[in-house]
Amino acid sequence: MTKQFRVLILGHGEMGQAMEYLLSERQQLDIWEKYPQDNFKSADLEDASSRADIVIFCLPVNPHREIAKHIAPLLKKTCLCLSIAKGLDEAGQTAAQIFSDIFTSQQAYALLYGPMISEEICAGHDAFAQLGCNDIESYQKVRKLYHGTHLYIEHTSDITGISWSVILKNVYAILFGIADELQLGDNMRGYLSVAVLRELNQIVRKMGGQTGSPYHLAGLGDLITTATSRNSHHHELGCMLAREDVRAIKGEGIHTLEMVSQHLLFNSADYPLFQLIHDIVKQPHEVHKKINDYLKHVFY
Repeated sequence: MTKQFRVLILGHGEMGQAMEYLLSERQQLDIWEKYPQDNFKSADLEDASSRADIVIFCLPVNPHREIAKHIAPLLKKTCLCLSIAKGLDEAGQTAAQIFSDIFTSQQAYALLYGPMISEEICAGHDAFAQLGCNDIESYQKVRKLYHGTHLYIEHTSDITGISWSVILKNVYAILFGIADELQLGDNMRGYLSVAVLRELNQIVRKMGGQTGSPYHLAGLGDLITTATSRNSHHHELGCMLAREDVRAIKGEGIHTLEMVSQHLLFNSADYPLFQLIHDIVKQPHEVHKKINDYLKHVFY
């Protein structure tokens, strides 16, 4: 089989391994890991960057700026940088904002977001995503990259919309875990689905995304996956908060709450569900009462 692209995967955690699983038979791979395990040989970052046709950032958002800035002078002009990171860095910026700051107008970049649980990918199950990019050539390139795999991709030019949809859905997924742990029932889950999407759409518009953007794979699709999956870290965080267990309350959704507050990215008081989650995370006591108070405030 002829391998079309030379691909550099940055990071060999769960998602890096999922990308390796999808691409190893069809593409020529280099994999860089900053902290490699004893049985893993990491590629040389500088050498692999200079040869790559596509660089996939399978990393949290925080190291994106440092690494993108480091490799930017080494990349071929035709190289496409692709991020799957669903969070904010310590400056409150998205992966798309970081790429926009670092790369010149000639260096193409894209964001890949949707229901893509790494364990399911590695088990051979289907996964789905939206590719956010400004040019159709990048979309066609990524379609070729994953052609013949179980990852199915749609195109959108609303980079801001899908970025905030996928980032904020981690926050809202926590609430579904809380409701399940408190055994609030299927009716509550149905209400939360509607209320979350309504509020998510409002915030996305506030942040500059298109109306309706959260109703697609990066929003609704990933929300359902993250809010209901047994493999979802954020659903489990909600269960822990409902039990008032705060021993390991950390994750992208928790960090997003902190960054929104710290950098005043938007006024959370304008969005009652978001504020509810913020209040529960800040003080996870009498969680059921907080939810009842929210319902009374909204409906009465």
